[in-house]
Amino acid sequence: MENDKNSEIFDFMQKIKRYLITNLGKVESVASNEEFYFALCMALREKIMINWTATEHSHNELGAKTLYYLCMEYLPGKFLTNNITNLKQNDLVLEVTKRMGRNLKDIISCDAEPGLGNGGLGRLASCFLDSLATLSYPAWAYGLRYQYGIFEQELWNGVQVERPDCWLLNQNPWEFRKDNHSQNVKFAGTMHPGTNIHGDEVFYLEDYEEVRALPFDTPIIGYPKNHDFNIVTLRLWSTKESPRNFELQRFNAGQINEAGENTAITDVLYPNDNNEIGKKIRLKQEFLLVCASIQDILHQHLRVYGQIDNLDQKVQIQINDTHPALVIAELMRRLIKNHNISWKKAFEMTQNICNYTNHTIMKEALEEWNESRLQTLLPRQYKIIQKINQEFCDKIRITFPNDPGRIDRMSIIHNGQIKMAHLAILGSKKVNGVAELHTEILKNDLFKDFVDMYPQKFIPITNGVTQRRWLFQSNPCLCDLITKKIGDKWKLDFHEIQNIKAHAEDSQTIEEFLKIKQENKKKLFNFIKQENPIRDYKGKVIDHYPVFEDYDVLVESQIKRYHEYKRQLMNVLHALMLYNDLKQDPLSRKVKRMIILAGKAAPGYDLAKKIMLFAFLVAKKINTDKDVNEKLKFVVIENYNVSKAELIIPASDLSVQISTAGYEASGTGNMKLSMNGSLTIGTEDGANIEMRKAVTDEYWPFKFGLTKNEINEIVKNKSYNPNQVYLENEKVKNALDMLKNDSLVNSEYEHQALLQIYTILLEYGENSDKYFVLKDLVSYYETQKKVEDLYIDRHIWTKFAIHNIGGMGRFSSDEVINNYAKSVWELDPCPLEPQILEKVRNEYLQSSACYVGEKSDTNK
Repeated sequence: MENDKNSEIFDFMQKIKRYLITNLGKVESVASNEEFYFALCMALREKIMINWTATEHSHNELGAKTLYYLCMEYLPGKFLTNNITNLKQNDLVLEVTKRMGRNLKDIISCDAEPGLGNGGLGRLASCFLDSLATLSYPAWAYGLRYQYGIFEQELWNGVQVERPDCWLLNQNPWEFRKDNHSQNVKFAGTMHPGTNIHGDEVFYLEDYEEVRALPFDTPIIGYPKNHDFNIVTLRLWSTKESPRNFELQRFNAGQINEAGENTAITDVLYPNDNNEIGKKIRLKQEFLLVCASIQDILHQHLRVYGQIDNLDQKVQIQINDTHPALVIAELMRRLIKNHNISWKKAFEMTQNICNYTNHTIMKEALEEWNESRLQTLLPRQYKIIQKINQEFCDKIRITFPNDPGRIDRMSIIHNGQIKMAHLAILGSKKVNGVAELHTEILKNDLFKDFVDMYPQKFIPITNGVTQRRWLFQSNPCLCDLITKKIGDKWKLDFHEIQNIKAHAEDSQTIEEFLKIKQENKKKLFNFIKQENPIRDYKGKVIDHYPVFEDYDVLVESQIKRYHEYKRQLMNVLHALMLYNDLKQDPLSRKVKRMIILAGKAAPGYDLAKKIMLFAFLVAKKINTDKDVNEKLKFVVIENYNVSKAELIIPASDLSVQISTAGYEASGTGNMKLSMNGSLTIGTEDGANIEMRKAVTDEYWPFKFGLTKNEINEIVKNKSYNPNQVYLENEKVKNALDMLKNDSLVNSEYEHQALLQIYTILLEYGENSDKYFVLKDLVSYYETQKKVEDLYIDRHIWTKFAIHNIGGMGRFSSDEVINNYAKSVWELDPCPLEPQILEKVRNEYLQSSACYVGEKSDTNK
């Protein structure tokens, strides 16, 4: 056994050395860490490629029904650590790097974090891909390969500055360029009408803009039950490396911006659409994703089956949020024009193929496109939408003859706007919300008219996260403790995690848990004081955030993108109230507390950026005041990403989930924090409700705030006056007064920013404090006192924490994917076919034998 292990280690070391020489022209002794990293990835890729090849051949030869997942963003985090974990090569890689004199942490630091997403939507999609691969479902995912990500965030004296995220600065060893699968996408142009064989109108295009979409494939590795793992392909489209996308004639004519417009389509995720060019690029992005992906899907289907008639029996498309909703129009158009399917049949097939997940009730995220803009850029697709809408409105008139207003409410095209959510609902077989409350809001409020017409279409599927990334990989010591107590079945069946509750009162388990939490805080604190910078107004690093010298500290974390409804503002106001308490009486707080705030604001979201500045100013006030900072510290994390989440989440004690009830669709950070042993202080919103029920009220002690129904009553009766809260609560008043009395600011810009926040809360007439920050702030303040009372006894707190971990079983993305497969896609797993895998392995071994022969000749 020992000889086999040493042989495996030796072989892997030789592969690394071979790739260093053959790919980089370096011997191991002089290779840099970056070069060693690349060779290590190439060595790992050999095993990945075998299973990747076998996965595709298994799906094709068995004729597996396949899911195609369309999403504008993914947030996978570093691939190297995840791939090592899912390949079960942790011990091997650690030993190899040790024997070769390398520090694995340094090697991992060379792995770039892909700039493909922003927040919960992208991270959720990445969790889903992990689960799809782990559960052996046949699936592909499509997205865009953003050259500069969304942005790299720097905080210049508290002001967010967006820098390009240069994650592609060096060669990415995990992606594969596939020129032979590139697709052409057409924009604008002049239409000429025609008909298909059924007499249905089709349109031919002339004088169009043609953009080449070049795919880059990344393997997403499933965690195997044995050693045979499946792989999901993530195909990302790029417009950067196609010379035809650059219009040289325009460039030479001095039209430099116009010349490079189409090469820039995949430059940045969510370009600022507060201007006309931003809106145009966004629409081009969404159609590029849709059009290139549909061509690819149809090509794959025809290659395997040779016919189009069974497309709706073999293909499922998941529309993830409204961004890819144009897939309905484009699929329809291609079926009718390119494959001579009748209009009626094409619409039936499209409805059987497509499904839509709604992720928000926020109006600004329920996309609407200006009718004229879409008609100009996508004239043929506009004609399809127009006809779909006309037939739909005719059907509404017949179904509800006495309700003419229903047409205005349900029409896809209304008042010069095209409502993408309405198109997605109509063109889909199933529509799901991502939590029970969220789905009820969709059914009873936002899309009630559609539910009246299609009651069977709407279903709830609550989100989840992968425990392998967010517990096994991110918190290895806690993972070891759990496995020691209950075995390791939880890695593939997270319902097994409930068994940890039996150890919640075991003193040895509690002590081990507390020791692990302390070590995780040590790692986080070291990161904060060494790598989380404080910058001046020119961006120069002048310091790092301070931390406590010991780890007997309550760490509370709110880690999510900035938005008014997520109420980072409430969190910062509470910090200011704590500051005032401690300033008045240093003994007023019972425990030491570190508040962590992390997230990005959309480039065009001015108020969110001002709330971020407010947080920075309050943090500076707290951290520099000697009367306060021995009990309270406030840290604003710069450029929050997956890697930083993997430090913050295991170290956190308290999960801050304080969105206005009814606004958060689900949340997934709440799940990650809970499965790592954080208690939640939260409103009855999103998945918080279902998490509370799973954990039980006994171990969910920090519920607070207005419910969705209470908010509805307040809005209906217009009975909320934030000024009343301000006048009646001295602590709230003192905190708010600091927004306008210059005690926090050093410049007129900062003064005006805080005045704007003050005005929005108190001086906006009927629209003051529309997210009920002040209404819930008092309840939040009092509930935070309960947090301190419980935290005083660490053993009782840990008992609660273990029960929270044990209640997270149903919030694994594995369960979510199984729910989709059963309720939406009607999809069966398709594990690797053993004979196919064996055949691929044998071909690989035969090719490796050539290398062995060369080695033998060299040694003669």
